[in-house]
Amino acid sequence: MLLNQFLLLSAVLFCIGVYGVIVRRNGVLVLMSIELILNAVNINLVAFGTMTDAAIGQVFALFVIAVAAAEVGVGLAIVLLIYRNRQSIDIDELDELKG
Repeated sequence: MLLNQFLLLSAVLFCIGVYGVIVRRNGVLVLMSIELILNAVNINLVAFGTMTDAAIGQVFALFVIAVAAAEVGVGLAIVLLIYRNRQSIDIDELDELKG
């Protein structure tokens, strides 16, 4: 496969993720959209690392995966606390967090 095919796939995943973050009101779906964005970055890193025959792309992809795992853990904990207090995970209803 060519590099531009991987870059096109990555761009499509990134755009879907950004659209999901902007449009979604559900906290869990926003977290899933952020994961799509991070996976698009991983595809770019691995594709460029393979193109240059360097392992640095795969190493950075592993760091991104570790950060994504931590983000999911913290994000889901926040969503569960919001659900426990508000009985809803609708992000538009969180006006009291504005300072």
